[in-house]
Amino acid sequence: MDDRARAGDERIDRLVGDHARLLSDRLLAHRAQLFPPDAQKVLRPFSSGEVAALLGVNDAYLRKLSLDGRGPQPQTGAGGRRLYSSQDIRALRALLEPGAKTPGTYLPGRRAGNHLQVITVVNFKGGSGKTTTAAHLAQKLALDGFRVLAIDLDPQASLSALHGYQPEFDLPDGGTLYDAIRYDDPLPLRQVIRPTYFTGLDLIPGNLELMEFEHDTPRMLAQGGRSGNLFFTRIADALGTVEADYDLVVIDCPPQLGFLTMSALSAATAVLVTVHPQMLDVMSMCQFLQMTSNLMTVVADAGGRFSHDWLRYLITRYEPGDGPQNQMVSFMRSLFGDHVLNHTVLKSTAISDAGLTKQTLYEVDRADFTRATYERAMESLNAVNGEIRNLILRAWGR
Repeated sequence: MDDRARAGDERIDRLVGDHARLLSDRLLAHRAQLFPPDAQKVLRPFSSGEVAALLGVNDAYLRKLSLDGRGPQPQTGAGGRRLYSSQDIRALRALLEPGAKTPGTYLPGRRAGNHLQVITVVNFKGGSGKTTTAAHLAQKLALDGFRVLAIDLDPQASLSALHGYQPEFDLPDGGTLYDAIRYDDPLPLRQVIRPTYFTGLDLIPGNLELMEFEHDTPRMLAQGGRSGNLFFTRIADALGTVEADYDLVVIDCPPQLGFLTMSALSAATAVLVTVHPQMLDVMSMCQFLQMTSNLMTVVADAGGRFSHDWLRYLITRYEPGDGPQNQMVSFMRSLFGDHVLNHTVLKSTAISDAGLTKQTLYEVDRADFTRATYERAMESLNAVNGEIRNLILRAWGR
């Protein structure tokens, strides 16, 4: 029997399908084990010290509010620790905001005349920390008092998985952004928005259905299309229908420069490019930037909108003791100057270990980690997200 005949004994499509089913079943069992009994994620409570740091007040002040019966009353944990839910944190912000010396101190969202901020997190090379960045950014901004919509535009749906969705089980009949931007009979965007266990953070999950947009768009272009069917306006038009409900949108783009990514870039007011400081990754980013520039020029000539408040490069998975990485960081700063964020996301076992249980660092209990490791990673993430928050406020003229 020749090699071709032997290969025909086990069709690769069936083998891959069997593997997909095995893996999917195992992942579902893993989720049920992590989050029994109904396999739905919930957010841990936050200690009074964490809440005080988020609000920028003293822990003693929170205790006084509690004793005076003002605001939400904390739960009492082991050792008498006072614990607050994310809903409690939002309620405290609403309580404190009227007495703030500076408007927006506790509820820093949009005011009259402020446009919706749409931040696209992009790079078409895998492993750059794109999804991890988008998830931590969206969650921290929600904890900071913003009204946030996170959109998983990646068919691999990693951002959705981090928020408790397993696409093949939880989204068997759609429910992604594709339903709201498809060319035939699109649904209202509100029908695909789902609340999360973070107060102030909603999610549009993703799955493989998003690839249909990549297949549909060439057909529309071949037919000549109409102005209402231009692919690069689809996401912006959909977001326009819920603009009043949110302060900002964080879009986790797919690791490719297709029609979905171009539509997201056209809807964006800000672009965040994640990059791992290795030579091959930087070389890949060079190709990404060249392709993006060429395609955006074509789309802009066709009427696309590419007026952005800011573009920044974020160094991710950074190891300060790594000499070659330091050289690459210096190289990027010398080329792009202020377009490279001052702060970096450090490579940390705390972040990767949290991912094993489909959680972010803002979700896990710090007691599960070595204190120094946890605090080092958290300081890194908070610094990056704080710098991005300042860019958002600056775009609103603050």
